[in-house]
Amino acid sequence: MKLGILSTAPRCYSTARLRQAAEERGHKVKVLNTLRFGLDLEEGEPSLYFRSKELSEYDAILPRIGASITYFGTAVVRQFEQMDVFTPNSANGISNSRDKLRSLQILSRHNLGMPHTTFVRDRADVLPAIERIGGAPVIIKILEGTQGVGVILAETTKVAEAIIETLQSAKQNVLVQRFVKESKGRDIRAFIVGDTVVGAMRRVAQGEEFRSNVHRGGKAEKIDLDPAFAETAVRAAQVLGLRVAGVDMLEGKDGPQIMEVNSSPGLEGIEGATKLDIAGAIVDYIANQVNFPEIDLRQRMTVSKGYGVADIIIPEGSTLVGQTIIDSGLREKDIVVLNLHRGTSIISNPKGSRELEANDKLLCYGKLESMRDLIPAKEARKRKVKAKKLDPQMVEEIKAG
Repeated sequence: MKLGILSTAPRCYSTARLRQAAEERGHKVKVLNTLRFGLDLEEGEPSLYFRSKELSEYDAILPRIGASITYFGTAVVRQFEQMDVFTPNSANGISNSRDKLRSLQILSRHNLGMPHTTFVRDRADVLPAIERIGGAPVIIKILEGTQGVGVILAETTKVAEAIIETLQSAKQNVLVQRFVKESKGRDIRAFIVGDTVVGAMRRVAQGEEFRSNVHRGGKAEKIDLDPAFAETAVRAAQVLGLRVAGVDMLEGKDGPQIMEVNSSPGLEGIEGATKLDIAGAIVDYIANQVNFPEIDLRQRMTVSKGYGVADIIIPEGSTLVGQTIIDSGLREKDIVVLNLHRGTSIISNPKGSRELEANDKLLCYGKLESMRDLIPAKEARKRKVKAKKLDPQMVEEIKAG
């Protein structure tokens, strides 16, 4: 395999370890400075230049895209994708994970735990937003901070309001997040390769610091990950379009709470804590996947007129409930089921003998007109109604009749 590692820091621990692991396995590997690429676009012929010379052929790339070069870096990754070169992390996946708001928006429609988060711009909306997530203390985050930078704990509503106003005046977009007090000063990082957790560690903050990042002096220790945390971590990475990721979670009273999904997770902390060859696991995964480049289904499958990809949710009472896929009549309507999402599980290429259940979500490819008839009309969202405290005098009057 010929592997290109996209990195602007060839001597940093993570890049050096990945190169070493690839060379030890007999692969050809080169570290390519992400900023030295040129993207040429012609009819039917996307191509890449590196240091002003046409790039030779590669079997796979491994993006290590820093936050400061996200836009250009993802453009380079996207160009490799158009040239059918395998990448474990898609350009969309990297963009999704880099923006904290966007990643939480995507994850929020799935059954994955996360701290209640709010995003507002107008000063008049700040206090109501803080109240909605349970009041102070709250965590304030700038959208594109890394390694704990731009993460602030506000102990009171007044302090939170002042911090948000200051950051917004500096043209920073900020998230306000419920403080998971039972997990104060510690979190879990699960390292995902493919659809497996290959290593996990608990990071614990030191002294008065509430941020547990290793770059903030946090101490890391190897842990055996609870299955619920492992499943949440893998699903979060998959949903965002990442096959190599570090998923940071808080240990909430209701189970795992996703904090962040990192598309370029560092290796030094996880390898130091677990004593595992994480770099080797990444290289082995890529080597096994080089013949299966990432394909944007909607981009490729909407070429045929009238055909496309759609999610079909089977509602309660549907005639499809209790039927097998083969007996459902979908194939006769020119609809193919690509995968079936049931609860927190995804069944790829489900067998025709699999019985359908209410609330199953089917990812289908086929005739859009036929699929349109299977998509139920959207129901109006039920508004959350919060109980209000009655005035004590009113309560006495009610009791008195």
